[in-house]
Amino acid sequence: MGCLAGLGWFILLVAVVNIEAQNKPPIKINSKCLGNLLRVDVSRLGESFLEVSAVINNSSIILTPSLSSKCGFTIKKDHLGNAVIYASVQNCFAQNVDDKAFTTKLGLRLQSDNVVDKFYLVEETCYYSSWASREIICKPNYMEVSVKKAAPNDYNLPAYPYSDPRKAAEQPMDASLKIATVVFLTPEERVMQVDEAQRNGYGISSTLTRLVLRSPNPSRETYTKDVAGVPMTVLSTSIIFEKTKLTKLTTPLYAGAACPQAQGGVFFTETSIRWFLPRRIAPLICPKHFRLLEVNMGVDGRKLEATEISARSYSLTLDDLYVIVEIPIGAAGCQIKSHVQDGQYFTSYMIELMLELLWTEDDTNEDTRYKVFLPVETPLQLQPPQVIDATVPKEMMFKAFIGPVGFDVMLKNIRSPYEVLSLADCFARGFKVFDNMSPNGCSKVYTVEVPFTDRVVGQMKEMGVTIYTLYLTFGFLVLPKHAPFTATAYLRAKLEDIAPPSAAPPSVSGSCDDKNFYVLVKYGTKGFNFQTIMGKRMLNESLAQQYGIMGNDTHFSLIVPSSAADATVEAVASSSIKSRLDVTLRYPKTNKTIQDFSLACNFVTKLIECFPNGTITAMAITLESVPSLNPRRLTLRDPACGPTYSNDQYAYFVFTANSCGTTRKFLPNMMLYENEISITDELELGKLSQSKEPEFELKVFCYYDINTNQAMGFNSRPRRSEPYADDARGEMQVEMRVALDDSYSAFHRVEDDPITKYLQQPLYFEVELMGSYNPKVSLELAHCWATLEEDKMSLPQWDLIVNGCANSRDPHPVIFHSVLPKGRVHYPSNFKRFEVPMFALAEDKDNLNRQVFVHCEVVICDVRNPVDVQCSDQDNTMKGQKLAVSDDPGFKNVTSGPIIIMHS
Repeated sequence: MGCLAGLGWFILLVAVVNIEAQNKPPIKINSKCLGNLLRVDVSRLGESFLEVSAVINNSSIILTPSLSSKCGFTIKKDHLGNAVIYASVQNCFAQNVDDKAFTTKLGLRLQSDNVVDKFYLVEETCYYSSWASREIICKPNYMEVSVKKAAPNDYNLPAYPYSDPRKAAEQPMDASLKIATVVFLTPEERVMQVDEAQRNGYGISSTLTRLVLRSPNPSRETYTKDVAGVPMTVLSTSIIFEKTKLTKLTTPLYAGAACPQAQGGVFFTETSIRWFLPRRIAPLICPKHFRLLEVNMGVDGRKLEATEISARSYSLTLDDLYVIVEIPIGAAGCQIKSHVQDGQYFTSYMIELMLELLWTEDDTNEDTRYKVFLPVETPLQLQPPQVIDATVPKEMMFKAFIGPVGFDVMLKNIRSPYEVLSLADCFARGFKVFDNMSPNGCSKVYTVEVPFTDRVVGQMKEMGVTIYTLYLTFGFLVLPKHAPFTATAYLRAKLEDIAPPSAAPPSVSGSCDDKNFYVLVKYGTKGFNFQTIMGKRMLNESLAQQYGIMGNDTHFSLIVPSSAADATVEAVASSSIKSRLDVTLRYPKTNKTIQDFSLACNFVTKLIECFPNGTITAMAITLESVPSLNPRRLTLRDPACGPTYSNDQYAYFVFTANSCGTTRKFLPNMMLYENEISITDELELGKLSQSKEPEFELKVFCYYDINTNQAMGFNSRPRRSEPYADDARGEMQVEMRVALDDSYSAFHRVEDDPITKYLQQPLYFEVELMGSYNPKVSLELAHCWATLEEDKMSLPQWDLIVNGCANSRDPHPVIFHSVLPKGRVHYPSNFKRFEVPMFALAEDKDNLNRQVFVHCEVVICDVRNPVDVQCSDQDNTMKGQKLAVSDDPGFKNVTSGPIIIMHS
């Protein structure tokens, strides 16, 4: 407890950073208000797990299924790795301002094998004031009814018979009235107190002007009723408001809902979906006074205009009994879900339909808005991919379209009768394989192009005609289960023989993706001898291997990174660079150029990064337009702030928001930090002006949100019991390494030296007895300390571990980590792991040279006869009093460093 008192409790708040060139999140989040509902779309989840929580008063409450139905949330994830969250604007956690503005905050936590605990905050305010007297929402997991409470000027209430439980309060609602009792008007009447109803999963709240009741769908107090042939779940209640228990002044208010059951009223044909919703929801209306005012349909919660309904070939009609929606299978707005059964490809068509009705039951302007959501999925249909032959023989290439298939389908490989080719193999062979979205946006079609000259193509001569044949089997996988199925293509093309053409010279072509240039060089007619120049360098064997050369008798291909020295940077934007690769083919004897080829593409690149702790990094890249620029001469506004690392191609800067001449501006809800990278050296400026090159200047911007915070929690680990050992002698090899994190699964490499860390980042050390396979041998840490020089005897020194235990005088002591037999660790006694907070090395900042070395004295002993190096409380006076560095041959010294310390 003394340690806790010394350290104190703290909460670390990290401001969310918005910057033009920061890393894009791995997921895409979009929120929008849809009347009395909020919709949040979260895409690109893949197979990651998404945990959704409501954020209120700086606390996160996980939305479990039961809490979601109670509080007005619907959360679903589709087969494509996308999630949709619906929230009622009157949900339990919304901030309500005068029943007109509703603010909801959601926390999204993303977890997967590769990404752990990434947190995103979503905040949206929905403005909704066009309330009907009664509003009903039907979602698959809950029913919600919101009823207007009578106000002093509301005397024209529905004239229901007194015995009708729907009768509203006869007198204006007193502000002091509180909800006391809920009477469920099921066939067997049940009475519950408010707290009992809430424990049973019901959400009940009273706002300034409205009563809100929410029920799980279904619940024990609901019942099923057939309405015009459609089974519906019905909730009927009378809410009793009570002023005080002494006066027993009570006022009842009816609240009820009726919603179609899953797939209720839905019928399928081979080509369409038809949904029948009763025009009069009998449990909710008085038939004598019913008048339907509006009917709207929508998809995914969004109402569609009449022009959009027509453009999508949807149909919305009414007759005496029903509102009828008809959707052609495969129309826009759908999702195709893929299935495999017995190796055959099936699909189902999925769509979330919405109907919104507005009706009145008398002439008192008391109206009801009824909104029902109905997810629909058709039965499975066999849909084997079709192969369309689009070959033009004169182009000497087979071209075929294969599909359509769902977006959850991936082409894995292509098989011929002779071999199996991965997609990478196909590219290296000169095949073209790509996919395109279908016109309806619900599926995709693969395109495959194979040259007639490839060895998988068969040839046969007949009467002056060459017949080319191609037999391929396409191997597909349905994600995420990786269920396999195939499609087969047999293509045939005829081409009339013509006189032999003149010798064809070699040629070069290429393309780009988001990281690399792809270059394809065809040899042309055999016998041509030519050279390939990449940028300004001759393509020799070493350079070709560096660029991953692959080829055959007709061509070779190269993969050139966008950052390669042979590429030229043409322009720089906030988050991308435009780079160009020049390739020249020429005859070696005459130096005559056969072909000049240039490929310019935009590549996404992190040029500027802003970190929550105020650290800013920026990279300035040399441009083709400023060839004389020396990146090593670039500085920030403060000429003393040069690059942390630089070479002939770029300069890399690391600085903080309160240094190097960085300025700050206050904008609405955010702060703007600005700096710039330029040449300040007068000699360099003179050289540039003489060469008439343009000035080089890179603006650095960082936007920090002022009002958005994230809380980061931490927990401590109990200290392990210290081992003990007897003295021992012998040769030993000990290695100390620095791990990337506390999992100790990956380490900084020697070639990465020096290691750079900020004061906020701890260091994770591992000491290992190398080449030991004896579990009875124990490695113990006698002393560990840090110095500014590589010499372990140099001064000053910081004591980290003293006599086998953490230095108790250090306000930031080291933390020991246990070692378990896992992976490469077979004998835990041969390892020691500990964590050093960087603050422990920062007390004497005036003497800090920005680099430190960590040294340890270790001893090897028999675990059954421990030496006296264990941490003990028997002699507190000795703690922190480091003995002289031992020259005893029984001890082994190990050193790690240098480690660069950066101040934030």
